[in-house]
Amino acid sequence: MAKYKLKINGKVKEVEADPTTPMLWVLRDTLNMPGTKYGCGIAMCGACTIHLNGMAVRSCQMPVSSIGNQEVTTIEGLSENATHPVQKAWLEHDVAQCGYCQSGQIMSAAALLKNNPNPSDEDIEASMSGNICRCGTYLRIKEAIKTAAKK
Repeated sequence: MAKYKLKINGKVKEVEADPTTPMLWVLRDTLNMPGTKYGCGIAMCGACTIHLNGMAVRSCQMPVSSIGNQEVTTIEGLSENATHPVQKAWLEHDVAQCGYCQSGQIMSAAALLKNNPNPSDEDIEASMSGNICRCGTYLRIKEAIKTAAKK
């Protein structure tokens, strides 16, 4: 076990974990932040997406020891009371069905818009292609991202 000081959602959190523990489990089990979901465990579905220095990354394959002083943002830290433009657009377009993948989808969309505030359809499809939605709400996701880009 090792001790880590992690910058998560603007606050420093101290944790003790095995260096190989995926960041997903540090967030969910150690820090009791269940918004980031476990999907596949092999970084292919996107349910575990968080931001690392503003970039969308998969937390299920990222060892806590690799984080260092980088800034981590989770769905809990994206905004207070779901006021981020992407979260508002998600509600406006009634994107979620089962909702399981949605935190990862929202985090990927927010990172896209931060880096490309006016994405084309192709940009959206390329950026979101690593996020799987079992309910198939891809068209609503795309429309929500377009709406959020206008805000």
